[in-house]
Amino acid sequence: MKRNLLFLLLALVATLPLTAQIRGNNIVVTVEPDHQDWHYQLGQTARFQVEVRRQGTLLPNVSIDYDAGPEMYQTEKKSLTLKDGTLELKGTMKQPGFYRVDVVAHVDGKDYKSACAAAFAPEQLQPSTVMPQDFEQFWQEAMKQARYTDLNPTRRLLPERCTKDVNVYEVSFNNIKWGSRTYGILCVPVKEGSYPALLRVPGAGVRPYQGDIWTASQGVVTLEIGIHGVPVTMPQQVYTDMNEGTLSGYWEFGMDDRDKSYYKHVIVGCLRAVDYIEQYTPWNKQQLGVTGSSQGGFLSLAVAGLDKRVTCYAPVHAALCDHTNSLRGKACGWPHYFYWNKGKGMEKHIETSRYYDGVNFARLITPQQKGWFSFGYCDDVVPPTSAWATYNTVKGPKEISPYQATWHYWHQEQWDEWESWLLKELGAKQ
Repeated sequence: MKRNLLFLLLALVATLPLTAQIRGNNIVVTVEPDHQDWHYQLGQTARFQVEVRRQGTLLPNVSIDYDAGPEMYQTEKKSLTLKDGTLELKGTMKQPGFYRVDVVAHVDGKDYKSACAAAFAPEQLQPSTVMPQDFEQFWQEAMKQARYTDLNPTRRLLPERCTKDVNVYEVSFNNIKWGSRTYGILCVPVKEGSYPALLRVPGAGVRPYQGDIWTASQGVVTLEIGIHGVPVTMPQQVYTDMNEGTLSGYWEFGMDDRDKSYYKHVIVGCLRAVDYIEQYTPWNKQQLGVTGSSQGGFLSLAVAGLDKRVTCYAPVHAALCDHTNSLRGKACGWPHYFYWNKGKGMEKHIETSRYYDGVNFARLITPQQKGWFSFGYCDDVVPPTSAWATYNTVKGPKEISPYQATWHYWHQEQWDEWESWLLKELGAKQ
């Protein structure tokens, strides 16, 4: 009997998929600065050690290309062969900014890349964008007009997502006018009571959302919203079709007119989400946070700047900051509106961009609001020049935690630190 049972177990195991996971590359390129924190004083020389390794050992006679210089405006471009797989490069800056080295190694018909951006006096960086005189008035009027329309909310339980501790709903409410809807996933602790609240705003793109169930399980009402006026629980293919079709490049829509910009209803929708939290959830009317990454980092700044109900905010590699910096030949934030054309013939776009610049929203943040900023020095989507300049603009209490080696993504430790900071500021259990 025991023998038969053993054979049965072995047969079952044999039917299981035995697939090894694919992780990393056999070829690894590194570009390492000689200062551990990647920071230098103006006029100092930064030394960069380039190495190309296969199986952890230096690869001889490897062909590389490299670009070096101020980020987004690198002037030194060379191709060469590294006899022993190593190279030392040097760079310096006399003005605040980032000196960036990009390396691409060519091995067996494939390209492998790495980068490093050394910070020169980043705490002195200042943004270029100008705040329009009627900036606050414009946004106050936009919200006044939107609030003439009742939220007219809907709420639908998603039982398949609920847990023993958290109820999960798809919700919607009116945005900038009647029939213009914002959709999101609301997560509410099951236990009766009032709770701190967290608004999660999205990065660029078109996608469904799951909701922040884990944070809600820690005793926080969470609302994760979409920005495109469509339900956030449809099949992925629907969003893929929109992303590649009607909403392709939506960040460019209406950028020659501040009232027609796509981001006007996006920002208003985020602020109306705070109205929804206040009116239709068990928020404790005390702690309220907002957070997001990339485009969501920008929206976090917009919500915190315009809505004083927000007590804490956490933008991660915030996009849409300091659009006009490229007009003076320096790194600008995504989507790099004026980088390629130098702003020629785009006077209306330039003026409109000032109403949709994260820097100008950051200027409105008050000492009663606490901020946590994080970004990567290798990020070529949201350059650290714009991220640091935005951080330097904020007058209220703030913390900065750069993860230098990251590009436009998170490291696990960065994610953990972000979550921990939010829970602490919201007064949630940990």
